[in-house]
Amino acid sequence: LGVPCFADYEEMLDRVRPQAAIIATPNVLHVPAGIACAERGIPMLVEKPIADTVESAMQLIEAAERAGVALLVGHHRRHNPIIARAREAVLGGLLGRVTAVSAQWMLLKADDYFTAAHRRRPGAGPILTNAVHDIDDLRFICGEIVSVQAMTSQAVRRYPVEDTAVVIFRFADGALGTLTVSDTAAAPWSWELTSGENPFYPRNDENCYLISGTEGALSVPRLELWRYRGETEKGWGQPLLSERLAVETVDPLVRQIRHFCAVVRGEAEPVVSGRDAARTLQVVQAV
Repeated sequence: LGVPCFADYEEMLDRVRPQAAIIATPNVLHVPAGIACAERGIPMLVEKPIADTVESAMQLIEAAERAGVALLVGHHRRHNPIIARAREAVLGGLLGRVTAVSAQWMLLKADDYFTAAHRRRPGAGPILTNAVHDIDDLRFICGEIVSVQAMTSQAVRRYPVEDTAVVIFRFADGALGTLTVSDTAAAPWSWELTSGENPFYPRNDENCYLISGTEGALSVPRLELWRYRGETEKGWGQPLLSERLAVETVDPLVRQIRHFCAVVRGEAEPVVSGRDAARTLQVVQAV
């Protein structure tokens, strides 16, 4: 492409002095690269998860805060209109008080995905690599998660890292939720295979999140809102009617990079700050 190439990112930062940097290294390398940017005053977009542990994430966050350097974390679904519309429906009271959430991330990763050795090691499994997205979605839509219980399994591939997990959440307002995770499942129930967000994945007309409340329920990403109508008595003997919530189609990665440019120019504050992303990582680490 006719641009300089470096084997050492610190040499690149010193010689090129970029206006900003995107850090998309393996998870365990996010923090040292981010600190190198902070020390040089370079705003950064750090791919999710912000780090592999909360403790190391705080090292990066505090380094960026001391240096006054903008830090945006790549939880790109925050920029997806589907997720934004689901959050709006919940916060707007369309579901009443949320009582229960069921989330699934189940698909089959091809064998060649694991050719890279780091993907077979702890810290690179579906919880930290993939379900971190779903946990961030649930926090963003339904509120803070205050406690978790979880079980993991390596029964299929038998790598040191998990291939399946089941998680129970308690949200701050008392709602309960579950998340089932597996990258060994020949199944269509994941954000990747239902949202149409990334054309690499064949889309299925299914849902991956079901959010239930005292006044209604919402499926995501189809955004089907289920509620009773009229003045009739509510209850299981009465029919629920559904409607689809309208939403625009926008590539969230395009929206995220435009937002990052605005952050770099000082025109916006990060939609996902380091401390916000660390709270998602705290939940993942608890799992």
